[in-house]
Amino acid sequence: MIESLIDPHDPLERQNQKLLKIAEALMRRVEESTDASGAAYAQFQRAAVLEQEVRARTLDLERALQLLNESNAQLAQANQETEAARADLANAIETVQEGFALFNLEEELVLCNSRFGMHMPDIQAQLVPGLSFTEYVELVSQSRFLSLPETLTPQDWAKRRMSRHTDDHVVFNVRLNGNRWTQVSEHRTPDGGTVILQTDVTDIMRIERQERDRILDDKARLIRATLEHIDQGVCIFDSKLRLIGWNNRASELLAIPNAQFQMGVQFKTVFDRLSATIRFEGGVSDADLLDWVNRTAERAPLKFQMRSGRFKILSVFAQEMPDRGFVISFTDVTAEHQSAQALHEAKTLLEHRVAARTGELAHALKAAERANSSKSRFVAAASHDLLQPLSAAKLYVATLGSGLNEDDARNVAGKAESALNSVEHILEALLDISKLDSGRATVHQTTFSISNLLSQLEDSFRPVAQAKGLELRFVHSNALIRSDASYLRRILQNLLSNAIRYTDAGKVLVGLRKQQGSVRIEVWDTGVGIASDQQEIVFQEFQRLHSDASAAEGMGLGLAIVERACGLLNHPIQLRSELGLGTMFSVKVPLADTAPLKPHGHVLQQVDDSVTLTSTVALLIENDENLRSALTMTMESWGIQVLECSSEEQAVGLLREIEIVPDIVIADYQLDHGKKGTDAVVALRHEFGNLPACIISANRSSELTGYCKRAGVPLLHKPIDVQRLKSVLETLLKKMEPE
Repeated sequence: MIESLIDPHDPLERQNQKLLKIAEALMRRVEESTDASGAAYAQFQRAAVLEQEVRARTLDLERALQLLNESNAQLAQANQETEAARADLANAIETVQEGFALFNLEEELVLCNSRFGMHMPDIQAQLVPGLSFTEYVELVSQSRFLSLPETLTPQDWAKRRMSRHTDDHVVFNVRLNGNRWTQVSEHRTPDGGTVILQTDVTDIMRIERQERDRILDDKARLIRATLEHIDQGVCIFDSKLRLIGWNNRASELLAIPNAQFQMGVQFKTVFDRLSATIRFEGGVSDADLLDWVNRTAERAPLKFQMRSGRFKILSVFAQEMPDRGFVISFTDVTAEHQSAQALHEAKTLLEHRVAARTGELAHALKAAERANSSKSRFVAAASHDLLQPLSAAKLYVATLGSGLNEDDARNVAGKAESALNSVEHILEALLDISKLDSGRATVHQTTFSISNLLSQLEDSFRPVAQAKGLELRFVHSNALIRSDASYLRRILQNLLSNAIRYTDAGKVLVGLRKQQGSVRIEVWDTGVGIASDQQEIVFQEFQRLHSDASAAEGMGLGLAIVERACGLLNHPIQLRSELGLGTMFSVKVPLADTAPLKPHGHVLQQVDDSVTLTSTVALLIENDENLRSALTMTMESWGIQVLECSSEEQAVGLLREIEIVPDIVIADYQLDHGKKGTDAVVALRHEFGNLPACIISANRSSELTGYCKRAGVPLLHKPIDVQRLKSVLETLLKKMEPE
């Protein structure tokens, strides 16, 4: 059996070689055999058949070998391509600048590049294929390079990290030691795997922080500049009671050197520095403030007052901030307290003056009643005119205690004083009015602004009109008129009093109509009116159209006095009225010649009978700021240009700087540091020439009076009479006019 001679485990080539040798051996045996029976031929045939089988088997084996070789070649090529693809993928992943890792569907690490986990060298060697995602998170949470807040443990961080892993897409930042930051991006693959990218964002975070710090610095500078431009002192403390902000005004108000304000100083340290110089008021003690500062619960705003030093009064307001810090502000309210005290004293003084004047008036009335009946009725008629400004003064004084602010209170006090001055003028005018019938009355005509007179009347009658619910309106004008101010005031007071008395609803209007060389002062009302057949008798004595009016409403002398005063002044009076519609009285007053504007210096234009103060340059030396401001406002209302100074040195420096010589000097006698206004006038005259001057003072000594008389300097005593001051200025300027 040929199959038994061949080892099937031999290669095909080896088997073929053995078969060829067997065939050659058989052929030789056949050729050498001399067997006549034909056995050799039979063997030959078998050898030939065997050779054919061997040849067919060889062909089959060759075809099978060829197919196997082709398969091996294809497999080798596929393996080569797979390795090349794996190498390309690894190279591609390695070229990625970020850390890269791929987890499969079973949450096992498949591959990662060398940058993955490079910021945590203590765990990077453990990040190998086969690592589960949970193990990866646990390794990161325990890394000593992970920087966690004090309130966050590694276990809490790992729990938060695993909760984020449930989302399809996650992006977050991880803070590392050394102030470094890594951004982690996690995404899902289509087959359910997970891709993680780790990006170093330290530079970006630093730039953002620098920009944020820059913005915070800009805001801090803006806040600082704002604090420095407010009039309040401000101190800011953080939640740990440390000083983190303040302004220079706080240093000024608290009398603490600015160098002692230090960033981070404790509130208790600042408080201890102040304890020796401050006193608490308003029901709050130092213990209450410390308790408020140290309170752990929410703090309600705290407001109180304290005294710093001998005179300074500070209003303090403390308020908590959202971060548990707090702000304390200090406002200097010393001037407000002094003004309130002054207003209280002024109110008391006014009440005494009103009481005294009322007593004097009552005494005068009693004395008049002891005369004859006609005198008694005359005084009764005049008394109701006195009660008008007295009533206004009382109303103004009453409002002083109603919580007005400083400016309003001063305004009310000024109006009350104006009303009381009206009382004085009326009392003085009564004597002159009593002379109207006797022919002994004298008239003192001057040039003055009608606006000033109307303003005084408005202040006197507005409270009375408001009390009756009437609208009182004045149309002002800067016109200069020629008249006797006292008599004209008396005339208009009577007309206004009647208009308000006989008007139950509507309004009263005082207006002006300019005519050729004169102005008509008109008083309109919407009252009951006067019938045409009674318009002649209203100017007679003791005639009242409404007999049911009380004696307190007058005795019918008002219009009689108006008519006789107008006749004395040569001011025509006119009446127009319709019953039930209202009444209009008008008084025609001549206009004064207007003086042209004069240049700066001493050269003045000649005026017929008086001088104008318009464009006059006056140098005012007054050390009291409030009085200086009041005098300035008063003189500026006359058209004077005022140069304000508080001392002789300041006045000399100002005149040298602006190179203008004033027309007149008004100086207070007692200035700061023992200086005298009289010495200032001497110094100014020595340098700038013989300047007209006057002295104002509360000093009524004979020495000062004698000195001013010898020096030819008028002396005005405080409180200053405004009209007296104006008259003195006009007289001084009149003397400087060229002959």
